[in-house]
Amino acid sequence: MEVKNIRHRLALPGRKKPYLIAHRGNRVLFPENTLAAFEQAVKDGSDILETDLHVSSDGEFICIHDATVDRTTNGKGEVRTMKLRMLKKFKTLDAESRETIHRIPSLKELLSILPENIAITLELKTDQFLDESVCQRLHKLLQVQGMIERTITLSFNLERLQSLRRSIPNIPIGWITMSRFIPNLPVELIGAFWPIFFINPFYVRMAHKRNLLVCPLDPNPKVCLKKYLRIGCDAVLADDPGSIRKELDDIQKKQGKHNESNLS
Repeated sequence: MEVKNIRHRLALPGRKKPYLIAHRGNRVLFPENTLAAFEQAVKDGSDILETDLHVSSDGEFICIHDATVDRTTNGKGEVRTMKLRMLKKFKTLDAESRETIHRIPSLKELLSILPENIAITLELKTDQFLDESVCQRLHKLLQVQGMIERTITLSFNLERLQSLRRSIPNIPIGWITMSRFIPNLPVELIGAFWPIFFINPFYVRMAHKRNLLVCPLDPNPKVCLKKYLRIGCDAVLADDPGSIRKELDDIQKKQGKHNESNLS
């Protein structure tokens, strides 16, 4: 498939830009990267769910940000050294929801609850994705779940993305950057650290000329939200997708009324 067609696939039918990406689900109300956080993000009106991927010792794809379980659960140890059944024994930690026990989900579990009108972004957190067999297993899982058409892969590491692209030629890839001020990489989406848009005010325009989509790396975008809309960002990231959905709707509603008054 041509890259041009891949980029066209990033359009979400029936949804208005900028798309709202729930960063590890709703991290405000539930522990990050848990099924409860993702389900809440869907209720909040998110267009895309974002999760991080590691690989367990038995080859399962695990939705967790860190290489270890230490920060987010009551357990200790590296994800890659444990099987899924061991990872499932740990309880996730969160002060706001101590009455409910949450477990680390596998990607398969997350995909099984994903509504048909929601897309997903997968951040590849480990060099295990440089292994062709790992990429092929991810390809098979996405195929079986019918998710190839609704999946974008992300990483700070371009090699991981290129490795996956070799196994899944038609999957969009997105590069996350903290310091690249010119959007000129062979990817479909750029996730640039938010100060870059102030250093280079033409960043989005330059990206669009190269047929790239843009999402600021800013999980708390409320302060800069109007700017992101004004310069034409294609998506915004949010730890609290519920509040940002309300902000987006209010801003777009006011813009719509303003446009109507100008036409009258």
